[in-house]
Amino acid sequence: MENPLDFLLIQPIYLPLLSFFLNLVLLLILSVSWVYNKSVACENSDGFMKKRSTKMSSTFSKLVVMSCVSLSVFYSVLSLLSCVRWHSNVWTFFDLLLAALTWGTISMYLRGLYTDSHEQKLPYLLRIWWVLYLLISCYRLVVDFVLYRKQELVSVHNVVSELVGVCAGLFLCCSCLWKRGEGERTNLLEEPLLIENEVCDDEVTTPFAKAGFLSLMSFSWMSPLVTLGNEKIIDSKDVPQVDNSDRAENLFRVFRSKLEWDDGERRITTFKLVKALFLTVWRDILLSFLFAFVYTMSCYVAPYLMDSFVQYLNGERQYKYQGYVLVTIFFVAKLVECQTRRHWFFRGGKAGLGMKAVLVSMIYEKGLTLPCHSKQGQTSGEIINLMAVDADRLNAFTWFMHDPWILVLQVSLALWILYKSLGLGSVAAFPAFILVMLANYPFAKLEDKFQSNLMKSKDNRMKKTSEVLLNMRILKLQGWEMKFLSKILDLRHVEAGWLKKFVYNSAAMSSVLWTAPSFISATAFGACVLLKIPLESGKILAALATFRILQSPIYKLPETISMFVQVKVSLGRIASFLCLDDLEKDVVERLTSRSLALEVRNGYFSWDESSSIPTLRDVSFEVSQGMNVAVCGTVGSGKSSLLSSILGEVPKISGTVKVCGRKAYVAQSPWIQSGKVEDNILFGQPMEREWYERVLEACSLNKDLELLPFHDQTVIGERGINLSGGQKQRIQIARALYQNADIYLFDDPFSAVDAHTGSHLFNEVILGILKDKTVIYVTHQVEFLPEADLILVMKDGKITQAGRYNEILDSGTDFMELVGAHTDALATVDTYEQGCASSESTTNKEKEAPSDEEKLEKDSGKPRGGQLVQQEEREKGKVGFTVYKKYMALAYGGAVIPIILLVQILFQILNIGSNYWMTWVTPVSKDVEPPVSGFTLILVYVLLAIASSLCILFRALLVSMTGFKMATELFTQMHLRVFRASMSFFDVTPMGRILNRASTDQSVVDLRLPGQFAYVAIAAINILGIMGVMIQVAWQVLIIFIPVVAASAWELARLAGISRSPLVHHFSETLSGVTTIRSFDQEPRFLGDIMKLNDCLSRLRFHSTGAMEWLCFRLELLSTIAFALSLVIVVSAPEGTVNPSFAGLAITYALNLNSLQSTLVWTLCDLENKMISVERMLQYIDIPSEPSLVIESTRPEKSWPSRGEITISNLQVRYGPHLPMVLHGLTCTFPGGLKTGIVGRTGCGKSTLIQTLFRIVEPTAGEIRIDGIDILTIGLHDLRSRLSIIPQDPTMFEGTVRSNLDPLEEYSDDQIWEALDKCQLGDEVRKKELKLDSTVSENGQNWSVGQRQLVCLGRVLLKRSKVLVLDEATASVDTATDNLIQETLRQHFRDCTVITIAHRISSVIDSDMVLLLDQGLIKEHDSPGRLLEDKSSYFSKLVAEYTTSSESKFNRSC
Repeated sequence: MENPLDFLLIQPIYLPLLSFFLNLVLLLILSVSWVYNKSVACENSDGFMKKRSTKMSSTFSKLVVMSCVSLSVFYSVLSLLSCVRWHSNVWTFFDLLLAALTWGTISMYLRGLYTDSHEQKLPYLLRIWWVLYLLISCYRLVVDFVLYRKQELVSVHNVVSELVGVCAGLFLCCSCLWKRGEGERTNLLEEPLLIENEVCDDEVTTPFAKAGFLSLMSFSWMSPLVTLGNEKIIDSKDVPQVDNSDRAENLFRVFRSKLEWDDGERRITTFKLVKALFLTVWRDILLSFLFAFVYTMSCYVAPYLMDSFVQYLNGERQYKYQGYVLVTIFFVAKLVECQTRRHWFFRGGKAGLGMKAVLVSMIYEKGLTLPCHSKQGQTSGEIINLMAVDADRLNAFTWFMHDPWILVLQVSLALWILYKSLGLGSVAAFPAFILVMLANYPFAKLEDKFQSNLMKSKDNRMKKTSEVLLNMRILKLQGWEMKFLSKILDLRHVEAGWLKKFVYNSAAMSSVLWTAPSFISATAFGACVLLKIPLESGKILAALATFRILQSPIYKLPETISMFVQVKVSLGRIASFLCLDDLEKDVVERLTSRSLALEVRNGYFSWDESSSIPTLRDVSFEVSQGMNVAVCGTVGSGKSSLLSSILGEVPKISGTVKVCGRKAYVAQSPWIQSGKVEDNILFGQPMEREWYERVLEACSLNKDLELLPFHDQTVIGERGINLSGGQKQRIQIARALYQNADIYLFDDPFSAVDAHTGSHLFNEVILGILKDKTVIYVTHQVEFLPEADLILVMKDGKITQAGRYNEILDSGTDFMELVGAHTDALATVDTYEQGCASSESTTNKEKEAPSDEEKLEKDSGKPRGGQLVQQEEREKGKVGFTVYKKYMALAYGGAVIPIILLVQILFQILNIGSNYWMTWVTPVSKDVEPPVSGFTLILVYVLLAIASSLCILFRALLVSMTGFKMATELFTQMHLRVFRASMSFFDVTPMGRILNRASTDQSVVDLRLPGQFAYVAIAAINILGIMGVMIQVAWQVLIIFIPVVAASAWELARLAGISRSPLVHHFSETLSGVTTIRSFDQEPRFLGDIMKLNDCLSRLRFHSTGAMEWLCFRLELLSTIAFALSLVIVVSAPEGTVNPSFAGLAITYALNLNSLQSTLVWTLCDLENKMISVERMLQYIDIPSEPSLVIESTRPEKSWPSRGEITISNLQVRYGPHLPMVLHGLTCTFPGGLKTGIVGRTGCGKSTLIQTLFRIVEPTAGEIRIDGIDILTIGLHDLRSRLSIIPQDPTMFEGTVRSNLDPLEEYSDDQIWEALDKCQLGDEVRKKELKLDSTVSENGQNWSVGQRQLVCLGRVLLKRSKVLVLDEATASVDTATDNLIQETLRQHFRDCTVITIAHRISSVIDSDMVLLLDQGLIKEHDSPGRLLEDKSSYFSKLVAEYTTSSESKFNRSC
């Protein structure tokens, strides 16, 4: 049959003429360009440019020049040989001669370019020429091949010439893309992104960057790391850095320059995001494109020649050594396939890491610029999900990005080969393929919908999980943890519903596509039978080889479609997030006048811009340089919002805010970073030891640091959990002081410390070290107001009074109410003191220190003196069999796994059987009569195809069902154990680690792991089937199973998993403290930190990918050699000893062997990496739990406790077996129905006693009895639900007012309204449009701290327990509100046992009993009156401190 492409072939005589003409044109252009450049260089010589050009990548420049010289020599030799040895036409001689001259000229031109010019990039002319040279060489090779088939090939030197041309052209085209000129990067680096990081380790040359051409092509640059991994367990420090060009900082700068924002608005579309990502890593993407193209072309060389190979084995030999020529072509094609496949994957993975690094940096930067009101639509959990899941999906996407066009190319090549083999019968294959694709369209649409809903439901779950983990201590104290676990499980149930639809839809789609090869082949063969086209075994085998190659992209298509859908959804979510409004930068203007520090004129501000009532109204005031300004007012009056408006955090409706100088801010709720104490204080500033020591002294931190195990190098746990509230606040103050700013904003900094410490801080900080600075401080302590130069009294968002203390004392009622409340509190103390206010003041130094009581995070298993937060645990070596066993047992005890394997084996048998059938019944040549009719042939083939299709459907459903069950069980078990863990676990475990498992690891288990297991089973069974077929022809193929181990891959993957947790944690921590970060203008430094963490993750993933490609490349090389050996054995066998049909079938199967084996190893490595997610989740399933929530045999009566009497006997408490005692044998009784105040210096054991009462900490010895029942004998839920507590840190959850007051849904609306009225919040809630259903944002951010404290009061009023604990419950409210709370408690808890811990003496002075603790021992326990009578008592001295410091300030103001 005439070849359908013959009309495209130019006559061979014209090819030298065409080549000669193109060479001549290039030669002329190069000559003119060289003359021009020389003349310009003479006029503009610059030694600096010459020096700069030496930075060019020498390895590649030398290789390119050497290649051009070699080609020049090669063509010179050929031209001489054409004259002497061969009979060639004159044009061939001139063509070769001119080619030699041209390549010699190019080599000289390039050498001059690299040494004498500042040009860093190759000229576009040469790039175009090299591409043309490659195309012409490929074309000439095709012409030679066609002539060879027609037996018209004149000489072999033509083939040799074109083969050299193709190889050289490929290398030169790669060199255009492989290494970017450093000049372009240097220009990008001229403008530094981060001031602190201008000098970095850019000069470090990585193994990948300095690797030569051969090392890069063979991945030998990974060999030292792989060798090291086989010798020892690899640590992070053993892994080299990523190349400078691949670091997040440089990639992010390029990305920002390429990202197109709409004019006037910061709006970005998904398309613009994709475009900018492509332009950022375009070189790696284009290289992977080139490798994928060459790989695809090389795959179809063997099917094209299969018919010729079978005919050769049948004895139809066209010339001597034809078999060895065919073997050589097969071998070379497989080598090219092996090389390009591995580099395609490697370059794609490298591009994916770059895109992920860019997106993480972009999302992080956006998080730093989001205003608080904009974040209400995107909570921290959702933003973390964007970084942990959506950005990571782009990394995985690069493995699939070329699949669509590769499928089109492969189908086109397949149809061409089928047409060559089957003639018009192949036409039927095209509509069959289109039909299969159309059948998948509805599944793809559904997948898009399911994926979008799945991600939304995942966001909701992560949002709630993040909030719950943040407030776990409160939940456990209240006994609510299981209720909130049920809420998370309900959200997971919704997510699981979409997940189930998603995986079953994917199963249906994969079933359709897996049946496609059988359906298409049956259609093509059936058409041949109908058209009476004779089927020969050679042509059948060529078709089967084509279909087998086509199987891989078609089988992969469901995952490809799924990945494209997931990436589309993820990019849309990221683009939407990036479109959110940034914090307005022009809210705060800069003052030019040096006399004024701050000026606010007619300011209207509102957190909710849609609200008709602004948060702050008609705010106007001026602050001169060096003034002390105090802001006071009742709870919810707008004090904190006023400071936020000065920082530019509150959206401005109208008016002006002008500030002169740098600002420093101390938040009301302390924000402490995980890390060293020193780093928290320095906060990015260089160490100045003298100033640092002065700051520590002013903040009274020296005593605290002396008691810490590593002084100021002690690592602080997450949210400062191993510090007391006072210590956290003082570290915050020290951080602000160290910045040496011009304006200081303090938001109620003294509420978290006792009276003595508050006075010390006020005197040493505000009146001392900051006496020449401008200070604006919010305070509820009236005693600090007389020292202010200006007092702003706020009420309902307005400044009602302004002036000095004496000026406004008689000018209005608002300030009088505050002062009057404070006076009443002092009068109460005076009444108990009975005239002792003038007693000598105590000068004892503050003993507030982080005793072991405060170090709640100490892991009981850690030795004394160790750091609190340890490095994240990781297993060593390969993932243990136990992990696989536990994972598989999660679904039906693992009973389904053998069924899946049996179904896959049956499918493989049926598949091989159908191919055996076609090979057996079709004759080798036309002359042989077929043993069965065409109808029987097709009927049997179709029946086998249908049976195999049913196996595919059954297997896909079983895999989806099993994977879904495993993911659901793993999620439930892990969350149950985490919620049942003791508080010590949460104290030593950063939240990022738990969130990492709940988001990224859970996503792997949900979507990736079941398919990964299926791929391993499919590849393994497929290889065994191929082995079974090939052994019949050449058993020597077994040599390919030489074990090659790369232990580095697993360890690198583990390290990558661990390095992801700090990234998530830093992200979460930043979002919670973004106001503080912005107030110090620290956004660039934090952005630099996230980029460094990103680079750490990237280098581990990069080298993990490199290790796997190193392994797979060598395995493919081994299998390719074994394949060639098998071919040699077959062609060397005497004629007639090998059945041509079965030998052809064996070779057909062997064509896939190298890719299947590397796929199996790669998939196994990837499965191991994915199983690390399971391993990490199983670690949390094994964490110790708290004692039982309910013990049925000892459940107390519903009325318990009826009296509320608490008896403590010889109570001893320590936080771990190796830690010292915190409470040393306490014995006392809290009488039922009486109010007891617990006082003492911070660290004396107050909080430990309370936590032991709630069994947050278990006693080491002794007992606590409530109404005669030992609390250790009853369940935790029975205990905690019968006690009430108002904690020091007021907590509200996202939801409504109703859900915050009554999370367990036990009370009616009337009861809730009654509680709100009692806690002074009724009127505030009634003002809101939705009343009880009014929205509460994440962590209650739209409520003031004082209001949150009142909500906590409302909860206990609803609960009405017989035992109530107040733990610094009124620290965040003003004195007037404190008095109201105390009155409310006295009125409604008259018959209850009330235990109060407070810094304000007025809060405990009216108690029935006072318990004074000191260093874990009871110093005093008596009524306040009796203790005050004894002037030497500790309690009497504490009261004297309080009254003296308070009254002295009033006396000074009068």
